[in-house]
Amino acid sequence: MIARFGHNLALNWNLGEENTQSHEQQRAMINYLAQLDSYDHNIVIHTFPGQQDQVYRPFLGDHSKLTGVSLQNSSLESTHAETLKWVRTSEESRKPWIVAFDESGSAAHAQCPDLGYKGFDGHDRNGKMAYTQHKVRKQTLWGTLRSGGAGNEYDFGYQFDENDIVCEDWRSRDQSWDYCRIAIGFFHDYKIPFWEMQNADEFIGNPKHEPTNYCFVKPDDTYLVYLSNGDSITLDLSHAQGDFSVQWFNPRSGGKLTLGSVSTLTGGEPGLLGNPPEDANEDWLVLLRKKK
Repeated sequence: MIARFGHNLALNWNLGEENTQSHEQQRAMINYLAQLDSYDHNIVIHTFPGQQDQVYRPFLGDHSKLTGVSLQNSSLESTHAETLKWVRTSEESRKPWIVAFDESGSAAHAQCPDLGYKGFDGHDRNGKMAYTQHKVRKQTLWGTLRSGGAGNEYDFGYQFDENDIVCEDWRSRDQSWDYCRIAIGFFHDYKIPFWEMQNADEFIGNPKHEPTNYCFVKPDDTYLVYLSNGDSITLDLSHAQGDFSVQWFNPRSGGKLTLGSVSTLTGGEPGLLGNPPEDANEDWLVLLRKKK
């Protein structure tokens, strides 16, 4: 596989779906891949939600040549906090990992179809209310990115049409692909220095990293605040100096940065971000940049 596919860009060598091998077997595989792959691709492990600490911790820091993890959980709500946990845990070991989400949500539901696709209204085949693509956008896509994660993959829940076993129509998640494109475009188009940024949810009153509002910062330079419901909240700028421009970005449709009810905040004290330019009950991304 390395000889055939190793020249491709951005590969992950994943040590198996829900890997249950011993640490010795896993370590041997990691070393074998690292020795053979002259392109130094990312080497990760995927495991069951309840076994992350058991499987990942022995490989932290200089204890292995593992370079990342492929996370899985059982609910969308924990995606942000779990990604952040392994970003910070690996940083503390002095060997930061590339942390991405492979499966966010239960096996039954995971990534749902778009509302309206084949009559989908948020309910699964058993008539149980699951959720919509909007919750996935808020808690999986932006929840991962705002914790310093490298991104996420989508698993199609088996209780939906076009699920992970029989999917023949990727248009069933067409809006979710658009949301991913919009997110990537935002970082490129507005030259966001994400590689120099880190999570700081405590700056917006979310120290427990609840799946609501997220904060991602390059201190005293660039601040990204994701608001899941357009809430008017306070950003702690007491550690910063100077003036910051305040602009808003629509993660649902993309487009240009726009102004809300507040255009400038001054460092040295907490400041209210104000209201978005429209659709106050929808999710928004607020970008603050230090004025030169």
